[in-house]
Amino acid sequence: MLASIVMILLIALLDFRIRNFLALGFLYLFPIMLAAAFLPRWLIALLGTACGVLAEIFSYLDFSLVRMGFVCLGLTGCGLFVGELIRNRRFSIESQAQLKALVETSPAAIVTVGERGFIELANQAAIDLMAPRDGRLIGHPIAAFLPDLHHALRWEEAPQFRAAMQCRGHRGDGEAFTADVWFSTYKQDQTPRVAAIVMDVTENESVPQPNAASHDFGATSEQPISRPTLNERETQVLRLLVQGLTNKQIAFSMEISSSAVKNAMQQLFAKMGVRTRSQLVRVALQDYRNVL
Repeated sequence: MLASIVMILLIALLDFRIRNFLALGFLYLFPIMLAAAFLPRWLIALLGTACGVLAEIFSYLDFSLVRMGFVCLGLTGCGLFVGELIRNRRFSIESQAQLKALVETSPAAIVTVGERGFIELANQAAIDLMAPRDGRLIGHPIAAFLPDLHHALRWEEAPQFRAAMQCRGHRGDGEAFTADVWFSTYKQDQTPRVAAIVMDVTENESVPQPNAASHDFGATSEQPISRPTLNERETQVLRLLVQGLTNKQIAFSMEISSSAVKNAMQQLFAKMGVRTRSQLVRVALQDYRNVL
């Protein structure tokens, strides 16, 4: 602020000394842009108006109220524009710092994965959960710890989507665990990336109880789990749904009506025993990956 005031005084003095030869009013732009980083909007407007008046008073041209008005508007507009740019940049930096602090202190494991499947960011909770041998996750392939999450990067042509799934994970020492994963795809510099929150739910898994009939007839308690069979339309709808398309986009892609898509969705909900689209996506990623 002090530098801006000194610059304005020096420009006004120099403009007064040589006003019969040259107009230096444009130089007021520099102190205004410098002060715009600290002043509120109304003070920027006041400063721009004051500098415009000084530029007109010390101009070698005849006094013109219209010209002075345009000069004031130009200086004020430039100051407000620079001020908004600086405020947005400052807000972005503060938001990034707050987000980084939130991620680092989160008890949940949070990772981001680049387009080649390598971990780019990871908080301490993620390191504790996956326990890499060298003590760091950044630079390691996500497939070494959560193989199923690596497949989310194979849909470069699809729009952004969010989904949840339960999958098998591996720690650095080879120990397996069951993980609940909430992930979202996004693009940075036109390259696909994935951000994921991972939680270890191994302790929450229910222990299978032995079947009474198995003791009587010698049958094993493990029975193969049958999954509903999908027809061609249901499979195509499910494939596009997992890619993040809406019902209208699915109808356009398949060249069918929206009502036909809704009917297929209702059939998928009934067959898989789910109620929401996110649940349907999770079941699809778990049980129908080879089909999709």
